[in-house]
Parts: sequence; structure tokens; C-alpha cells
Amino acid sequence: MGIFKAYDIRGLYPSELDVALARKIGNSFARFLGAKRLVVGQDMRSHSPAVADAVSAGMRDAGCDVVRLGLASTPMTYYAIGSLECDGGLCVTASHNPAEYNGMKLCGKGATPISAANGILDIERMCKEDYPVQSGRQGTETQVDLLGAYADHVARFAMARHPVKLAIDASNGMAAYTLPAILERLPAIEAHTVLMELDGTFPVHEANPLKEENLAWVQDLVRKTGARLGVSFDGDADRCCFVDETGRTVGADLMTALMSRWFLARRPGAPIVYDLRSSWVVKEEIQRAGGVALRDRVGHSFIKATMRKRGAVFGGELSGHFYFQDNFTTDSGVIAMVTALAVLDGDEHRSRPFSKIVESLRRYHSTGEINFHVADKDAAIAELRAKYAAGRQDELDGITVEFGDLSDREWWWFNVRASNTEPLLRLNLEASTARLRDQKREELVALLGVPE
Repeated sequence: MGIFKAYDIRGLYPSELDVALARKIGNSFARFLGAKRLVVGQDMRSHSPAVADAVSAGMRDAGCDVVRLGLASTPMTYYAIGSLECDGGLCVTASHNPAEYNGMKLCGKGATPISAANGILDIERMCKEDYPVQSGRQGTETQVDLLGAYADHVARFAMARHPVKLAIDASNGMAAYTLPAILERLPAIEAHTVLMELDGTFPVHEANPLKEENLAWVQDLVRKTGARLGVSFDGDADRCCFVDETGRTVGADLMTALMSRWFLARRPGAPIVYDLRSSWVVKEEIQRAGGVALRDRVGHSFIKATMRKRGAVFGGELSGHFYFQDNFTTDSGVIAMVTALAVLDGDEHRSRPFSKIVESLRRYHSTGEINFHVADKDAAIAELRAKYAAGRQDELDGITVEFGDLSDREWWWFNVRASNTEPLLRLNLEASTARLRDQKREELVALLGVPE
């Protein structure tokens, strides 16, 4: 069907995902889990209520009781699944995708992620079968308002006590729903906001802060208001990106390094997980602060599984996902926001501009992620494996090749991996100097073709 992805379910509405299929998914999900009680949240897209209604009906046809949250960000849905007595649940959302898309993010008990590796493909197979004849009891549906409880939960992560001016772009997404209640509980924050109206058509800009052009609104707001930092959220508010007081983007890997030091000051020696695209500054800062740096595959299901297995207190991905052990080991853009404020509120940082705090972390030189349309991705990776045989290689996710170490005068590394959501190869490359980065970038581009 094409909508059952590596990490979630996502497709065009209604040509790829309609209410009939949504009902099948709800029914299959409940049967797959053997669930007695499931949670359903939904985002602000115009068709999300209909999709959520159908999902709930399918679950109830399987004899499963349903807790309906109504409007809920993905992190709020995770909170509900983690805190309520239930067997799992899902959020009806297409995250940062345009208005014509919808989808679902699925969890098992305790907000553990369900991905292609542990359930989504089984649900796809079940959806291809005839809809089962109902037998036994019909499940019930209950409406629950958890916004206040969720806002209390987030507020407990807010450690900043001194007044701070903050610029926020909610991108017309679900952060616009959850943030007012959260900010009411955080009087130290003087929030200046933009695009705080729920609008699933995303009339102003795409709700994907990873694209630099979509940060123009928060960058402008930071400069106009004199805010200490700015934050822009994606459509379902599980991701965010930061800018400093000048409007310059601060990469999510640099934020992972910065927040890792904060966590390790409170949990000495703790493990912290980061994805393999991140700058080497991340592992260096974790190790300097006495933590255990755990490099992992790209993707929330992998990061969360490693965090749970190793007892990691925190994790971060280059994509703007930040994970917190005390948040049911799930990602949350707004908890990342309040944690960043806590970092800046510390004695060593309180009087310093954000740009100066992160300046020391910009000591290495990366290309950012570069995408290539490649007809035969496996052949391209095999060619890289042969050409760079002299380097240290691993295939944790695609191929990573390293030349040198942090202690060397010059070093560089790259990772090339296939996208889990698009027909692309993605290149990330970093070097000790800008000259070496540019040289090696040209070398890789010549092998992989014209960047997208």
C-alpha cells in the first residue's frame, strides 16, 4: 500500500489513507496488541477527526475500549499512553507533511514505539485481509481532557528560575494547542509568539523547522523582540529547532552536546545516545563531562530502544528529536525547549549570549545533510565501501567511514545512508578544517551525482 513506513503510517488523504483503511488499521492494531484499552489523539488537520473516529471504531470492533484525547500533540499522546492504564495507542498525524497528508504514530504499552521492525508491517499484512466479523463485546469510547495534566508534566522539567525572553514559532501546528497551558505555568518566560493559530493547511510556511527557509519567522521574531533564543516547532510538536539571539541556527547536534553537559552535571556518568550523523563534538562533550557516549542508528525507534536498554538519561538526533528518560523515554519539542532554557539559566551561562555559549561547539566543519537521487543505492554504497577501504568502516546505518581521530591534526568522516521515507541517499560529512571538508565534499559529490 505504500503508506506503512519505517517509523509510522503516512499517506495522502483520501487517495492513499481514507476512513475505511483507517478503520482497518485501528482494528488490526488492537488485534495485533491483544489490547483491551487504547489511547487515540489527533492533530489539527481538517480530516484528522474523521480518521480518528474511524480508527476508534475499528479498535472498538475488536472489543477494545478507547480513550479519546481529542486534539493532542504527539508528545501529549505519548504522555497519555505512558501515564494512563492502557495497552498503547496512537496519534493521528502526518507530522511536518503538507496539509493533504495524514497518518499515525503508534505505541505499545508504556509508550514504547511500534515501527516496521516490530509491528507496522504486521499491521499492513492484517489490513490486506478481510475485515473480521465482530464477535464478542463492542468496545467503549471515553473522552478524556489531559491538557492540564500534560502541562503540569512538562512544567516539572522547567528548571529555569530567572526571567527570560523567548521567541516561539508554533508553525500553526500542535504546539499552538499545548503551549498556552504550559506557558501559564512558567511565569519566568516572557514568550513572544508567531503562528499560534491551529491551521492544518499551514498557510504561511511548511511545518518543518529542519528546512532553513522555514526558520525565517522565528529568526525575525528573535531580532525584533531581543529574545535570548528562538525555537520553531514542527507540525505535531515532537521536534524543534533553535536559533540564537542573532537569528543564527543552532544545529540539533550542538544542542544535544549542550544539553548533555547539563544532564551529566546532574547524573554523573550516565549514558547519552546520539545519532551517527551528529558532529564529533557531541561524543567529545559527553566524554569530557564524564558520560557514556552511545552512537546509534537514525530513527526514533532505534534511539528509544537503546536508551531503554542502556538506561540513558537523554538522547538527541540531528533531525531535531530530543529524548528524555523521565518523559517515558520519548521525544518532546517543548521539553527540549524548557531544558534549553534551564541550560542558559545556569550560573556559568546566565549572563552570556546564547551565541557565545555555543561558539565553542562550532569547532568542527560539517556539510549538513546532502541528498542524492540514486537509481541503485546498494551499488552506490558498495562503490564507496571499495573506494574508501583504507578508512575505518561500519555499517550500523548505511556506511560510515572515518579517517583519523579527534586527537589528530587533521581528520574527517562521512556517513551515507538510504532514507527510510524517500528514494534518496543522504550524505553527512565532517572534517577538522573547512578546507578538508570542502575537498572531501567535492570528492563524494563526484561519486554520488548532482545533489537534490
